Amino acid sequence: MIENSETAPTQMASRFRGFLPVVIDVETGGFNADTDALLELAAVTLRFNEEGDIEPEESLSYHVIPFDGANIEPASLEVNGIDPYHPLRPARTEHDVLSHLFKPIRQAMKSAGCKRAVLVGHNAHFDLGFLNAAIARTGIKRSPFHPFSVFDTATLGGVALGQTVLRRAATAAGIRWDTEAAHSARYDTERTAELFCTIVNRFRPIYESIPKDA
Repeated sequence: MIENSETAPTQMASRFRGFLPVVIDVETGGFNADTDALLELAAVTLRFNEEGDIEPEESLSYHVIPFDGANIEPASLEVNGIDPYHPLRPARTEHDVLSHLFKPIRQAMKSAGCKRAVLVGHNAHFDLGFLNAAIARTGIKRSPFHPFSVFDTATLGGVALGQTVLRRAATAAGIRWDTEAAHSARYDTERTAELFCTIVNRFRPIYESIPKDA
């Protein structure tokens, strides 16, 4: 019996139990999501290609205006190289950034037949903490992201490649790494997306060997 195309789950929905993985990275003014500024946010959506492998699809990145009263640690700016108040920095408010980001994610969820998005990140709970804090500050309703579940490439890298540092895990996976470009949200997100896809695709034979009624 052939399933109705309107009810049959897509490959994305089937592979991740109804979740749409979306890779996220943030650059911040510190480590405390409640008090420290969100300065950059980037995202990469994913898709399955005709060969059945998962791959990056669309990249989105934003400079963010620090919220009123945000703390910014000088040591954090030394690492990420961001000047939050540079006059030519094309920054947007947290509300504007999240509203713009969530629209294509919801569209991708609908196309894939997924019920929620799940954040993929390197040390993912750090990124999710800042994302959730920004959502709370802006009062945006109905976030597409699961509020606490994540796919963490630090964990996946440790299991699959023996490396938990993003640069080392990417290098072990055969992904080219540019040290000078690192620590921008867009660059780190795109490399994290490549790492996640590489690991998922390497596990494909194991996944496909599992009885689907198990």
